[in-house]
Amino acid sequence: MLWLITDYLKLRLPLGSFIFLYHFLLLNILFKLVLEEINRYILKVDLFGGVYMQLTGKVKLGRKTKELVKRLAGEEIAVIAHEDIDQLAANSLIEAGVKAVINVKTSSTGKYPNLGPEKLLQAGILVLEETGWDIFTELEDGETVKIMDNKVIKDDREIAQGVQLDRERLDKKLALSKKNLESELDEFIENTLEYAKREKELILDLSLPAIETEVQAKQVLIVVRGQGYKDDLETISSYIKEVQPVLIGVDGGADALLEYGFKPDLIVGDMDSITDQALQSGAELLVHAYPDGEAPGWQRVEKLDLATEAKKFPAPGTSEDLAMLLAYEKGAELITAVGTHSNMIDFLEKGRAGMASTFLTRLKIGAKLVDAKGVNKLYNSSLRVEHILKIVVAALVPIIIIFLVATPMQQILRLLLIKLRLSLGF
Repeated sequence: MLWLITDYLKLRLPLGSFIFLYHFLLLNILFKLVLEEINRYILKVDLFGGVYMQLTGKVKLGRKTKELVKRLAGEEIAVIAHEDIDQLAANSLIEAGVKAVINVKTSSTGKYPNLGPEKLLQAGILVLEETGWDIFTELEDGETVKIMDNKVIKDDREIAQGVQLDRERLDKKLALSKKNLESELDEFIENTLEYAKREKELILDLSLPAIETEVQAKQVLIVVRGQGYKDDLETISSYIKEVQPVLIGVDGGADALLEYGFKPDLIVGDMDSITDQALQSGAELLVHAYPDGEAPGWQRVEKLDLATEAKKFPAPGTSEDLAMLLAYEKGAELITAVGTHSNMIDFLEKGRAGMASTFLTRLKIGAKLVDAKGVNKLYNSSLRVEHILKIVVAALVPIIIIFLVATPMQQILRLLLIKLRLSLGF
């Protein structure tokens, strides 16, 4: 902003009163914008050479990050309780336009290499962690606080103190996580094998609910709101338009489909991370329930008067696994999955200590499943410089031919040659 003012002052301005007033008002607006930037985000240095942040803004509080991001309007300070922030949560906070994150828990414990904190730091977002739970009782949505020298200040009173997550602190946590990775992998494998024995009914004896959506001999696309789902969904959008597969959204995956202009045919999940708009989109609803029939998401379906149109789907495992098994058992020709969880880090970030149901599901489905996760990285169709040059050359060829063949153009060319000779003196 300052360079813009400097360039502006270098101009030689007219001295007329009207123009002078116009320029004065313009400069006043520019200075106000600069002051707003200074007040919004200030970097200070203390007497001992340390660096700390001072930042002021309005807060929004949420113990669950995935629910809080739906209420964020941008330029706010998000107050969360999220241990080991995962990459999807970090991307959601970045897309919501937060200016800072106050985390009552530890953003990276070093248990495993979670990628969320790295994303937040790369986006230039201040992260103050380990502030303690009292901040949830001290603050309400919309109140203004100041973060200064690792302290949270409200009405000139310190209400919490934490630790700023900087590059050095994060690097230490990541180094610790690499040391812990082997033991985490051992435990993860043990849990996977143990639960695979308990959940083997996913393969041997799964009771499927009757559905109205026709799946037999059709291609099915299952969308989960996992890491990279947006890029992958955009990449295969032409496939969706041409093939028109049956669209199944797993919880928030239904919102992802709507975001790209596609209406889900079927929604499967516990309905905890999906919007009312998606639930009321007209899609068939299957509420994931525990094996004993209890379904935490059923209350929400009833609240929206959709209970008569929805069915419960009692089964162990994850909702995305159930969506794949449902498509397979109902005779899908091909199952394409976007945004699914398929590796240890994915499951640890999701808070699951194993991947038994996913292992069993993929074992059963076999070759019918095409995992499109990361498909956007296979081919980049961005326009290159050589493509532009070829287009320019192709456009110039007919213009040059017309220029050389057309009689008026030939006369203009002769006149130019005569003028050139006269200028050169021969």
